[in-house]
Amino acid sequence: MPKASLISIASYVPEKILTNFDFEKMVDTSDEWIVKRTGIEQRHIATTEITSDLGTKAAELAIKRSGLEKSQIDAVICATISPDHLCMPSTACKIAANLGLNFGITAFDIS
Repeated sequence: MPKASLISIASYVPEKILTNFDFEKMVDTSDEWIVKRTGIEQRHIATTEITSDLGTKAAELAIKRSGLEKSQIDAVICATISPDHLCMPSTACKIAANLGLNFGITAFDIS
């Protein structure tokens, strides 16, 4: 039976940043109120990218770090609570296709 190994992991966030001070201009809130209740000071906002685009960029970085060839990858697992589609295809399948990985590899999302 083949053994699974996690060789590399990466993440990617969009470049655009929205701060709590930006929120103060849009709604009745303050940086202090948001930080006190959530701990959040800023968030990255995707304007044109979708989850599979972000995942593809992260996967490209993980592959580069791993030293593996794409043909050596047997599975793509995408951890997200904001998939491209509510049902199918899974975001992991779209990432695998975007990367040009072998057809039929294991690909699934987890949340």
